[in-house]
Amino acid sequence: MAAMMENSKNNNIEIQIEQEKVEEIKVKDKRRFTEEGELREDAFNEESAEKTTKTEQSKSVELTKLETELKEERARREAAEAKLVAIQAKFEELVAKMEKETAEMRERIKKNLEERSQQAQFQFLKTLLPILDNLKLAIEHAEKESSLEKLIEGVKGTARSFEQTLANLGVEPIPSVGSDFNPEVHEAIDTIEVEPDKEGKVTLEYQRGYKIGEKLLRPAKVQVGKGSK
Repeated sequence: MAAMMENSKNNNIEIQIEQEKVEEIKVKDKRRFTEEGELREDAFNEESAEKTTKTEQSKSVELTKLETELKEERARREAAEAKLVAIQAKFEELVAKMEKETAEMRERIKKNLEERSQQAQFQFLKTLLPILDNLKLAIEHAEKESSLEKLIEGVKGTARSFEQTLANLGVEPIPSVGSDFNPEVHEAIDTIEVEPDKEGKVTLEYQRGYKIGEKLLRPAKVQVGKGSK
């Protein structure tokens, strides 16, 4: 009997302890409205806090996205600037190279022209030497023979030699006596009355003219026939 009373007492104590624990458990009421239909204050605060949290999270995501885009844009800009610097350096290198090659080419052309000019002068002077030789021979013969005819013959030979040298160089005499007066190649020094058939023709050559190819070296100085009044 005593044992039964003891067990009953213990059971009562355990039940009391469990009830106290149940009282200590706080139940969170998630209902937004009260039984009277009014919005609960704590529900409003919770909703506001939840919205604030979501807004902050959304802002954080947007900020992170913007920062990422900014970094990417900065990287693209830096890459473009680096590429531009490289292109500018390459352009300056090409310009310097072109200027150097142009200067070298100009120098080569100048040198070639000088060499060709010297060569032309050399060849021309070389062709004059036989003429000088003929003049000396004519003088020597004239001194030995004391003959005017020999001197004249020597001078004529020298003149023929000189004309042949000019012909070898492409120099041609301009036709004068008997040809029609041509102001492009003839220079009229004076005129003389002539028969009608000789009017406008060259009657006398004072100085021979020459041309090389189509280029006039000097005009022939001539006398031109004119009709009588």
